[in-house]
Amino acid sequence: MLFNSVEFLFLFLPTLLIGFFAIAARSHAMAALWLALGSLFFYGWWDSRYLLLLLASIGFNYGVGLLLARAAQQRRPWLKEVLAAGVIGDLLLLGYYKYANFFVDAAAALTGFDHQMAAIVLPLGISFFTFTQIAFLVDAARGKAREFNFVHYLLFVTYFPHLIAGPVLH
Repeated sequence: MLFNSVEFLFLFLPTLLIGFFAIAARSHAMAALWLALGSLFFYGWWDSRYLLLLLASIGFNYGVGLLLARAAQQRRPWLKEVLAAGVIGDLLLLGYYKYANFFVDAAAALTGFDHQMAAIVLPLGISFFTFTQIAFLVDAARGKAREFNFVHYLLFVTYFPHLIAGPVLH
């Protein structure tokens, strides 16, 4: 859904805003959840198959962030290894989607093998949500991340005006 589309301007945005303000009058926590769910809907509008990938990435990074925050408070010696594992996991996911087609095509060109592999589609906003979450992991490891409310984290990563347009927030 584009920001200048009829669906966005006359359906999605008014529904999201009216719902947000109506819910916020009763509960700020539920209003944040409404906005997070709306942001997930916005992302899923493009291709709902990648919604699970986004949610899996969020779950992974939230869990690693919690572990890093606890390890930082307790000054655990394995803190850097956990941070490295989290960052490597994120970069492997990003690298797969960004470069798998390139490597398969390059190998086919070098070997002359005609592969029938379907092209891997680059998920919308994958660089943005990956680097946003890496910044969160680094902050958690440094003891700078103070809030670990899952709904707020979900909204932090998926907030619809930033998810596909950026910039990376810190």
